[in-house]
Amino acid sequence: MALFRQSDVPEVCELAWLLACVTGMGLLERAHSYKDKVAHGIKPNVGLFTYPVLMSADILAYGAHRVPVGKDQVQHVEMAQDMCGYFNGAYGEVLVRPEPMVPENELMARVPGVDGDKMSKSYGNEIWIFESGKPLKKTVGRIVTDSRAPEEPKDPAELLPMQLLALFLPAPELEDLRERVRRGGPGAPGYGHMKARLIEAMEESFAPARARREDLLSDKAELDRILARGAALARERARATVDRCYAACGLR
Repeated sequence: MALFRQSDVPEVCELAWLLACVTGMGLLERAHSYKDKVAHGIKPNVGLFTYPVLMSADILAYGAHRVPVGKDQVQHVEMAQDMCGYFNGAYGEVLVRPEPMVPENELMARVPGVDGDKMSKSYGNEIWIFESGKPLKKTVGRIVTDSRAPEEPKDPAELLPMQLLALFLPAPELEDLRERVRRGGPGAPGYGHMKARLIEAMEESFAPARARREDLLSDKAELDRILARGAALARERARATVDRCYAACGLR
């Protein structure tokens, strides 16, 4: 596995330009992500509009055969397939056609944010996995709930805290919690209990990753070396792809 900064691989931008030259505007205008962000009030610009081209270049530059994505990102892989087809159709079989890899768990395929919409930093509804303690408690406290009392029977599938708990709890505990929510009455969990359990589960689940992150950040020089090694590997593969594309186009 190679870890690197995308900005350390300029070949991706070269490939993005080549892909842009064979991609029609109609494809980009149909991008769900673009339309969704505009609907959320984000001012559109060329960078946002052409972002699917950059994402496609980031996939095609390395010859990826399978791309792990959430359900909301499947269209981006499909657009990469389209751009691959456009380029190969014009210049020969140069690029590898990728396929999406979507998690079988329905919730893992589309994680909700604290407002119930798709979790996205752009929407300000994310729960940052490296948050802990009071910052995490404050964020989880923002999860949208209603005013129903704990003892009132509810459909757990409709409750946002329960949807997020499904990402972390073991199956027996999750099913027990769901049944108590459905049944209601004395002893049924309230929203405060669900949020507290979510905080506990997140603290436990992400503890190893947080510890590893702190370890890496404690030695910036070593972190830079890891990223530099990854970038060298990535650039070697991306350069070979871009050079093949240039040759196929007759530019080199």
